[in-house]
Amino acid sequence: MPYRLIYAGLGALAIAVVALGVAFGGGGEPVVFEPPLESVTPNPNDATLRQAIIEVDMEIGYDVAIFVDGFRVPTEEVQYVDATGVYRWQPSPTSLYLNEWTPGTHAVRIEWDTFTGLPDPGSFEWEFRVQ
Repeated sequence: MPYRLIYAGLGALAIAVVALGVAFGGGGEPVVFEPPLESVTPNPNDATLRQAIIEVDMEIGYDVAIFVDGFRVPTEEVQYVDATGVYRWQPSPTSLYLNEWTPGTHAVRIEWDTFTGLPDPGSFEWEFRVQ
């Protein structure tokens, strides 16, 4: 008789694992980015924690503007690493725009163009959820 309880417990555990995987998984196929965009974090449709940092990895030589929920993030709040072409931003208590992530879905749009030379403008949009 105790083996039935063990099997029932293992079955419930398996169901819980699948449910958590669906709830917190990125779901879907991996995103393929068109050059000059190399990657974004959090990924499209990801569920993330309130400490999330928006990270945009571009080919070197591009300037990026970040828009969150329809508002442009002030340029002075965006960190840029010259050697890697990575732009980072997250809400902070000193931010002019957003002090912290609120639970729910957030929309991000990035627009880019080259620093010098021929123009190469483009944009990319995605959403993620804050738990």
